[in-house]
Amino acid sequence: MLRAYVDQRPPVAYLDRPLPIAFAHRGGAAHRPENSWAAFEHAIGLGYTHLETDARATADGILLAFHDRTLDRATDRTGRISRMSYRDVAGARVGGTEPIPLIEDLLGAWPGLRFNVDLKDVSAIRPMMDVLRRIRAWDRVCVTSFSARRLHAARALLDRPVCMALSPAGVATLRLTGGVPRCADLLAAKLARAGVHCAQVPLQVATPPFVRSAHNAGLQVHVWTLNRREEMERALDLGADGIMTDETVMLRDLLTQRGLWPS
Repeated sequence: MLRAYVDQRPPVAYLDRPLPIAFAHRGGAAHRPENSWAAFEHAIGLGYTHLETDARATADGILLAFHDRTLDRATDRTGRISRMSYRDVAGARVGGTEPIPLIEDLLGAWPGLRFNVDLKDVSAIRPMMDVLRRIRAWDRVCVTSFSARRLHAARALLDRPVCMALSPAGVATLRLTGGVPRCADLLAAKLARAGVHCAQVPLQVATPPFVRSAHNAGLQVHVWTLNRREEMERALDLGADGIMTDETVMLRDLLTQRGLWPS
């Protein structure tokens, strides 16, 4: 049975879009070089309002939209980003053709869009908070990380609340206690105080009990990274509130067929 998305009420401005939310993972890496201006522009041209990217800082504190620890795999240069100055990194080209965007430039270029930003290392935390402060992009960013310590450190530097995703430790706690009514109520209150409004998980975690527990705790469930149609359909049928994909055309077409793509 399909979920009635139209009756949902988003808890924060970042999530103030009709459900389910479509996220262009790394800008939509199936169609353009990942985390590149070309990828983000392509996704926006398709109608995406939420763009997923990653944050890494150079040795001199410049915040890049880049996934890997090193330049080696994704660009035409090599080296560990955290040990390089921005001047040394700036000449690298993603896929051999595209410059690496700055997080600040992406946020500034599209002030009406939302960005899901994964903090990939500790050195990215303070520069990310500084960018949010300068651009006043508090309501347009969801801060995520695979590290609870990084999320805690980011929260300590915030001047005002920002949407955050549940940490892996939080996901484990929700799986263990979310089905117990009193635990769910306590967890919901704790998460609300911490600014946590969504759980972003792989499809194998997004079971019906987990989705139900997350919703009971006041969280949206965003599933990553789904690049096959059958996976996308399964997540939608489970009641997922969002899907992240590299295959941005495929997801748009599927949601359009289901009458779920916003006009």
